[in-house]
Amino acid sequence: MSEVIVTIPAYKEEDTIGNLIKEIKKMYPHYEVLVVDDGSPDKTAEIAEEAGAIVYRHHRNFGLAQTFRTEMKECLKMNADFIIHIDADGQYPTEKIDDLMQKLNEGYDLVLGSRFGKGKYSGSFSKKVGNKMFAKLFTRLLKMKITDTTTGFRAFTAEVAKLPIINNFTYTQEQLIRASKENFKICEIPIEGKPTKKSRLFKNPFDYAIKAWINILRIYRDYQPLKFFGILGLCFFIPGLLIGSRLFYWYITLGHINNKIPQAILCLMLIIIAVQVWIGGLIADKR
Repeated sequence: MSEVIVTIPAYKEEDTIGNLIKEIKKMYPHYEVLVVDDGSPDKTAEIAEEAGAIVYRHHRNFGLAQTFRTEMKECLKMNADFIIHIDADGQYPTEKIDDLMQKLNEGYDLVLGSRFGKGKYSGSFSKKVGNKMFAKLFTRLLKMKITDTTTGFRAFTAEVAKLPIINNFTYTQEQLIRASKENFKICEIPIEGKPTKKSRLFKNPFDYAIKAWINILRIYRDYQPLKFFGILGLCFFIPGLLIGSRLFYWYITLGHINNKIPQAILCLMLIIIAVQVWIGGLIADKR
């Protein structure tokens, strides 16, 4: 029989973690439940243990990405074949775990619980817009329909769990990117999330927008380095080419560019920077 582990990242979730674990244990008594407590100052860890979970504690708060890395490390130590990931705040429907597992048993490697496939999304307007923006980007990059790239409700195989996560902000999009690049089979199931408290990842909508765009640039950089560095290089090469064209015109018509030396130096610098950026893209593409 396959080893299935339900893993839950938790930080200051003493109000919800106990009931969530009891619900999972009641519905799926043959699944192990692992909680990684990210340095909570409250009784999150104690309540999780009392509810029947295996608890790993961080000595301080490291953030979501590092907590996810710890989850994967501990799940693999426990010889997990399949991993169900669910947040501790109770927003995801535990009864949908069966649907996630069904897709894994059908041969999929990574299954996402999409809050946008059907039903009503309970998050803020800024989060909804951000998620849709990410979804359009990933649909284009992965060449498959993706409606929710930031969901914390997902299931995957041990092979997907072994994929490296280097982002220090979150794990959701990076895992999806890396799974796609390794040609793992990916799909979604529709879910309806419950209202939750304010996210600790974002201070306000403006903060969310900044981090969203930074992540989009990182996604392009990591997923399509040639295209990313190619476009970035053009941002330097085109101005350099325009300046160089003007200098060439003046040289043809005047016979010299003696009074244009600063522009000639700028032209040369821009073109050199462009070439260096393109070389960086070629190196990144080979990794």
